[in-house]
Amino acid sequence: MNDAFLRLAQHPFKFRLFLLTKLPAAFFCGVRLKYIDPDRAEVTVPFKWITQNPFRSTYFACLAMAAEMSTGILAMGYIYKDVPMSMLIVKMEARYFKKATGKIYFTCEEGQRLYSVIQEARATGKPLECTVQSVGFNTDGERVAEFNFTWSFKSKSSGKPARV
Repeated sequence: MNDAFLRLAQHPFKFRLFLLTKLPAAFFCGVRLKYIDPDRAEVTVPFKWITQNPFRSTYFACLAMAAEMSTGILAMGYIYKDVPMSMLIVKMEARYFKKATGKIYFTCEEGQRLYSVIQEARATGKPLECTVQSVGFNTDGERVAEFNFTWSFKSKSSGKPARV
């Protein structure tokens, strides 16, 4: 993972400024990066007025936003200031297990898998897809939701993605 990106992501002010300018919905909903290393990222989303649904729990889209960030931040770390590469979500699946109240922690532990696919896409020039999982837990350690995101990675000059 790019050291410059890790420094940026781990600096609370700089990362919040990034959210405000590039992902304002995540900024205003209170989505925060709690931890990142080359293998794993943890992102939180609080239950508050702006993230609530009419059923007194966190709105599914806010949960999806935090889960997606836990996967996307890992991928961004591997392409930051390197060979120009596009990354795009092409598919998302979700399962919900428990009502999301309070702070929810989403963790993706597939950084090395993302790294391998990104390296292969760089080396071959072929676009590739990679599906990774983010799991959300409440403060009691109970599983709230699982999200699977399929990311497409391609060099800025390549064609249609292949499945991995």
